Amino acid sequence: MVNFKMIGNKIAEARKNINISQAQLAQRLFISSQAVGKWERGESMPDIITFNRLAEILGVDLNYFSEGLFPVSTELTTNEFSEKQTNDLSSSKQKINRSWDMSRGNWVDADFSGLKNLHEKFSSSNMLRCKFSGSEMSGILLKSNNVLACDFSGSDFSRSQIQNSNFSNNLFKHCSMKETEFLHTYITDCNFNGADFTGVIIKSGGFGKNTIVDAIWNCTSFIDSHIADVIFNGTLQDCTFENCSFTRLTFKNAIILNTFFKNKSLKKIQFIDCQADRITYEFLKNGKADLTGIKLLTPKGGNE
Repeated sequence: MVNFKMIGNKIAEARKNINISQAQLAQRLFISSQAVGKWERGESMPDIITFNRLAEILGVDLNYFSEGLFPVSTELTTNEFSEKQTNDLSSSKQKINRSWDMSRGNWVDADFSGLKNLHEKFSSSNMLRCKFSGSEMSGILLKSNNVLACDFSGSDFSRSQIQNSNFSNNLFKHCSMKETEFLHTYITDCNFNGADFTGVIIKSGGFGKNTIVDAIWNCTSFIDSHIADVIFNGTLQDCTFENCSFTRLTFKNAIILNTFFKNKSLKKIQFIDCQADRITYEFLKNGKADLTGIKLLTPKGGNE
């Protein structure tokens, strides 16, 4: 089980290191001081979403809490999982379409590379330094997960639903994320180089400090989300940025086509050596964006 007392001690120690009171920490988290007190006494624990904000305030990495979140006594090693998988297969030879339910687990340093047929769910789990390289995870439901320092490179997440989760320091290089929906999910310090975001929806969450070189942005939607310390490059086509907040968001060497920006102010976005078509340019202009780094594309046969 998760060690509430150990996590509480870590919260208290980090809070004292930055010399703030329980009341001051509670105020920054928009919660009651009684809630912070319960955490530090080990009577309860922050939810996954709050952990991300808590780490930022306390000036620690999410891995700081991992000892309490990933107790050695409850982790399943790769060998244990392989043995369980073999036994399950032996007892269910009559079942042709087997789908694994790997929910409610604490997974540490497990290697699930090449995993297939996990189409149903993998929820309420903690994962630390696990490998899922080249896995078939399309159509999966990931709900209320805390995922740290895992490698999903080359995996297929298409048509999946990821809800109320925290992803930090993970590798998603060359992943297919097509038509996947992220809801109330915070994604930070992850590597999405070469990933395909076609049809992806990121709603009511956070997307920050992620590396996304040579990614595919086509019909991608960011809605009611906070985007921070991210650089978009390449071609963005038919995308949406609606009611989002921005911190140090940059478009660099990007071609932005038929992309919808609906925000009260776009002043915090920086454009460097970018090109945009007329409709995108007007959306940006209406949002009072700084257009000095954008060149207006001339339509074929036009005289812009």
